[in-house]
This record gives sequence, structure tokens and C-alpha cells, in this order.
Amino acid sequence: MKVVVVGAGLAGSMLAALLVERGHEVEVVEQRTDPRTGADRDRSINLGISARGIRALRRIGLWEALQPSLVPMRGRAVHLADGRSLATPYGTGPSEVLHSVRRAELNERLVQRARGARFTFGVRCTGLADGVLTLTDPGTGQTSQRRPDLVVGADGAFSTVRRLLQHGRPADHRQQVLEWGYKELTVPPGASIPLEALNVWPSAHGLVVAHPNPDGSHTGTLFLPHEGEPGFSSLDTPGAALAFFREHLPRFAALVPDLADQFLARPVGHLVTVRTAPWHAEGRVVLVGDAAHAIYPFYGQGMNASLEDCLVLDECLASHPEGAAGRAAALAAFQQRRKPHTDVLAELSAQNFVELRDGTRSPLRLARSRADHTLSRLFPRRWLPLYTMVSHTTIPYGDALRRARRQDRAFAAAALTASTAVVGIGAAALASLRRERP
Repeated sequence: MKVVVVGAGLAGSMLAALLVERGHEVEVVEQRTDPRTGADRDRSINLGISARGIRALRRIGLWEALQPSLVPMRGRAVHLADGRSLATPYGTGPSEVLHSVRRAELNERLVQRARGARFTFGVRCTGLADGVLTLTDPGTGQTSQRRPDLVVGADGAFSTVRRLLQHGRPADHRQQVLEWGYKELTVPPGASIPLEALNVWPSAHGLVVAHPNPDGSHTGTLFLPHEGEPGFSSLDTPGAALAFFREHLPRFAALVPDLADQFLARPVGHLVTVRTAPWHAEGRVVLVGDAAHAIYPFYGQGMNASLEDCLVLDECLASHPEGAAGRAAALAAFQQRRKPHTDVLAELSAQNFVELRDGTRSPLRLARSRADHTLSRLFPRRWLPLYTMVSHTTIPYGDALRRARRQDRAFAAAALTASTAVVGIGAAALASLRRERP
């Protein structure tokens, strides 16, 4: 099978590695520069690799080789403005950790691993019709065409392949842009915060999440509204930026000596959720990763879900007969297996934004989290917190949510029973005291 993958990001490179191993002829085309040149290393939001990503990286033999580039994150460290810090482990055992990695580093290693695939950089996908893919060099305007058996759209949340695939077809496309955006900020080595943790600074007016790096620095991501005060649009001078941090995120501000310079120099990114269908057409085109299901980053599953997509698509293609009819059935099976669960993940990611911003400061949420961990230690086979199922297992996202809701109902029923028993005991004690009163 001849395959052209549009997009040499994480999903595109992973899928190329898998398909080359199957003996397919694979070309990957990308409008950006080759990540192996190191051009994007200075600007790279870190990622947290969890069980689904680890499984995919093991599948192509990259997990062990990646170890020097990783920092384990054993839990979340929340730094409150009043000076307190709250630590919450990610799991109940030593293996239940996340692993921080720079996006650019992982992308470079995946491209290297996809040996046997042909990579073409600096070209844009500008046409797709009747199985013919048109590529354009933006610098010269020169075009070329490919006629593969399969085109894979791995070109991100604003996918050109998706637009071309769905043009003229009945399509369900919903795109939601969060009113908050983000900027990347670097905490230099030597900061007095835990290295093996995801560090979080929450406030009602902003949020910073920082991933550790092997050199002891942290890659922080500041989330703020695009508009309003405070918002990115109003923080347009060094004085305004510093005043904001000192009022709302003072503990983070103390860690970054050149905070105002970094803040003004870094671009603002946008956060988008995409739910769309169809993901495939006529056995010739299919979408994977963010092109099919972009999500907000607040559950740390975007990359992990995209790599898991590649495994499932590879399995579907391998389990169906060769030829156009077999490919069409394989692509339909891929969407059927994945879309219900990535839709659930989109909801979880949106909800976890509120959890990170507000819930990390809530004693009630913290108490419930501790109760979940206690029950999981007591009944490890029967009770799994939702976060554990999403991050530390490969249970499909929808199945994980259904199980978590059953556990929530059981927890609520037990709490109600306990409360009723306490009230009953109290009433009986009061009645006894009244009877004994002279």
C-alpha cells in the first residue's frame, strides 16, 4: 500500500513508523521545517506521557531510548497564594507516574524512528480530489501531485485534509475556542519547587502549570483570558505584566527573574476543541490525532490519545483484507472504535480546566481526591479513580467515565448511609439524655 501522511508531528511520525514496519510505502509531507534541525526547540510546550503514550512508544521500540529525555512526575504540587503548598500523588503505586518531555524532543525522536519513510518538508497540502493529493511549495509556488492508496490527515486542529475531505459531503463539525489562551514561560534551574512533580499555581484570574526538564528548569504555561482585565490584551507593558503576577501569582513571579521580558516576548496561543465526522472517505482518506479530535490540554491526554489513535488505526488496517473495500471497512472500524471515546475525552478535558483553576484550591475537592486514593489502596481491583483509569491504564475513555460514575453513585450512597447513621445515633443519644433528665 502506498500511503501519504500529511503532517510530520507526533501522530504523523508515529503512524509512519508503524506502517513502514508493516511493509507499506510511506511518504510524510510537512509544511514546517524538519524538526531534526532543532529549529523549534526553544519553543515547545512540554507533554506528560502516560500509559497510552508509553504503550505506543514501546510498540515502536522508542520508550527505552527516550529515558534520558524524560523527568518523572510523581504527583501534583499546588502552590497557593497564601504560602501553602499541597501535594497530591498521581497514583497509589510507584509505577503510576507521568513523564515530562519536551514536545520538540519527542517529535524529533519519532521522525528519526520512522526510518524507511520518506519525509518531504516545506510543502503545503493545497488539494485533494479523486484520490489525488496536490502539494505546493509556498516559496516558489511550484506544485506536485501524489496518487497514493491512502492519505492520512495528521495535520492538526486546523487540518487542511479534514476541510478537503469533508467538502461537499454531509459533515458534522463543531469547533469551540476557549476564551482563555496561553503563553510559555521558563523557570530557570534551581527554583525552590519540586522537580519530580507537575507544579501548579492557581488563582481566580490566571493559572500556571509547569513541567520539569532534565536540566532542572521548568517549562511553565500561563493560561489567561484573551480579553478583559486581567487578560493578555491588557497586559501589554512590563509594568502591567509584573503588577498582575505580583497581585495574583506572587509565588510564581518570585521564581522568574526576567518574567516581564519573557511575557512580552512570547506569543499567545489559542486553545481549541474539535469534534467532527466523518473521519474517513471512500477508503482513501482518514484523519488521526488533533485533525480528528483536538481537545483542550487540561487532562494531559491530547498527545497520548493521538498516539493511541495510531495503534488502533494500524490494528484496523492489519485486520482487514487488502484492497479498496478492505481499507474502507478498516477506516470505518477505526472511527467506530475511537470517536465515542475521544468525544468523552473532550468533555473531561474541558471539565479539568475548572478543576485545575478552581478545584486545586478547594478543601472539599482535595478531601474527595484523598478518599478516592484511600479506597483504591484498600480495594485495588474494584475501585479506580477516574484520573487513574484515564492516565495509568488503557481502559477506553468512555468506559472509564461510566465506571467512575458508578463509583460516584456508590460513594454518595455510602456517605448518605453514614450520615443517616450518625444522625440516628445522635437522635437516640439525645432521647436517652432526655429520659434520664430528673
